[in-house]
Amino acid sequence: MTIRVLPCDFTVCQIGDLASADLTAPFTFLSRTDEELSLVCPTDRCPAETIRREDGWKGFGICGELDFSLIGILSKIAAILAENRISIFAISTYNTDYVLVKQESFSRALSLLKAAGYEIEEPHEIKA
Repeated sequence: MTIRVLPCDFTVCQIGDLASADLTAPFTFLSRTDEELSLVCPTDRCPAETIRREDGWKGFGICGELDFSLIGILSKIAAILAENRISIFAISTYNTDYVLVKQESFSRALSLLKAAGYEIEEPHEIKA
């Protein structure tokens, strides 16, 4: 299985309303629950006004479209990293899964996944 490194740094934050979010930025994830409005976005596109924010994340995605019948793909990655005391922030989309790791653990996370048999695809330019 191939993992594609994403080409930017990320911020995870809570925002008060959608007006502050730049939803045109690639790799922007928005979620709303009955308790909060969360935004994950490239750090350089993070709104100036946030309720709370945490910078310092790097990310990768699982290449290809993952069929809903597939089992354990994200959990295997999470288990490898958890066994090595690396925390993750997981995001699932219709097509695939993305994993964010704090910057200070990112290189080690990729090395561990490579040792476990995952191919690592380096980042490439993205279209805005």
